[in-house]
Amino acid sequence: MTGQKRVWYAALLGLVLSLALGSSLQAQEAYPTKPINLLIGYAPGGVVDISERFMASKAEKILGQPFVVTNNGGGGSSVAAEIIAKKPADGYNVFGGASTALIRIPQFRTVPYKPDDLTPIMHFAFPTLTPIVVQSTSPWKTFKELVDYAKQNPGKVTYSTTGVGSPMHLGMEFVAKQEGIQWKHIPFPGAMPAFTALLGGHVLVNAGAGESVPYIKEGTVRVLANLAEKRVKAWPNVPTLREAGYDYYNESVFLFAVPKGTPKPIVDRLEDAFHKAMSDPEFEAVMAKVEFEGSYRNSEDTKKYLDDAYKRIGAFIDDLRIPKEAEQKK
Repeated sequence: MTGQKRVWYAALLGLVLSLALGSSLQAQEAYPTKPINLLIGYAPGGVVDISERFMASKAEKILGQPFVVTNNGGGGSSVAAEIIAKKPADGYNVFGGASTALIRIPQFRTVPYKPDDLTPIMHFAFPTLTPIVVQSTSPWKTFKELVDYAKQNPGKVTYSTTGVGSPMHLGMEFVAKQEGIQWKHIPFPGAMPAFTALLGGHVLVNAGAGESVPYIKEGTVRVLANLAEKRVKAWPNVPTLREAGYDYYNESVFLFAVPKGTPKPIVDRLEDAFHKAMSDPEFEAVMAKVEFEGSYRNSEDTKKYLDDAYKRIGAFIDDLRIPKEAEQKK
């Protein structure tokens, strides 16, 4: 190739790259130009669904494009995380859920994604009430009475949660290890199905359904303890697990994420919209309704938190010696 041709090819290549880069930047600047898919990793009508649909309804007004919201509560939100992780990294597919899908479930069983396959956009809240409830007709008035019964009747107490590896599952098994008791975990694809199982008499205890609040108020169910870090003002007489003698609380945050590789300007645009949604006058009322407390970390800080929590919770799981899913099937 002559020197003149080399110069010509180099100039042509530079033009192509420049056009491609310019097109990419233009697309990012124009984002979004079409509706955005939001897949919530919990069942419809639950507290996560209610809070994240609210956030999306406010953020879409800022973005100028609607969110198309669907739900998939399979695997404690891991199914939704997998689906979004495999989508194009173009900002048009968003995962909505809790940190559980990224810091707990991958440490309990093999999932077809890695926590780093999703880039957090931001987190907006954490739970203030993670109740352990029984039917009001049950004989247990306190959590200690439930534990004492479980000691005397190994394997007879069944409890429901949103899934294996959920903070509620870990909390109940932490108590079981400390007390040397055996009770049976029944996982469900969402908090509402797990709570409905209690109402229907299919399990004796439900752990973690914020959806139980109206039923607690009307007296259909009785709350024995709170897995959250602090007591709730509405139920000042309900102790936390820590107060009951168990050094554990539900360390979860509710967040949005996109596939790894999504351009930073797009992540920033989404983060800005969701963060501004927290300033809406209705935000505090909605959070109070579902027993959440608003709490904000941006994309980078949420990633740091998740990385740190993954290590800490991993060490906790190892210490608890809960069999991994593959080990349970052997």
